[in-house]
Amino acid sequence: MHFTRARDLVLTGLVTAALVYLLVRVFYGEMPALPTFAGVTLLVLAVIEGALGASLRSRIRNPRKELQPLTAARAVALAKASSILGAIMFGAWLAILAYVLPRRAELAAAAGDFRSTVVGVICSAILIAAALWLEWCCRTPRDQDNQPPGRSSGASG
Repeated sequence: MHFTRARDLVLTGLVTAALVYLLVRVFYGEMPALPTFAGVTLLVLAVIEGALGASLRSRIRNPRKELQPLTAARAVALAKASSILGAIMFGAWLAILAYVLPRRAELAAAAGDFRSTVVGVICSAILIAAALWLEWCCRTPRDQDNQPPGRSSGASG
């Protein structure tokens, strides 16, 4: 399993943004108003993942604390899924923001949805950051120091 690459997240966000923008242009008049705090769920996930990352990091760095490899693998899988979810939601919220921002003076619905989209964009970005943090925290100290696997720090080659 490879660690998440920024280009994959950017591509996912851009494709989502393009698709959602096209859908919003066609169906905005039929959409219900967006709840102001719709994106806060992503923030809750980010806080949980940030706390999990800090806990796992301390357990990985402390040789006296035991950490099951499956626990770390599950955390990495969660982090990868969350970063992709964050990129998708970031793209979606950004597309809606791009649609409502220029129209908020002329449409009352756009003015109301503007706050929701700003909250969604911010919470999505925080989720991406927390997911990448969790993924980084699951690396071993050797990986974090950019040493090649299989070599100890005292080995000469």
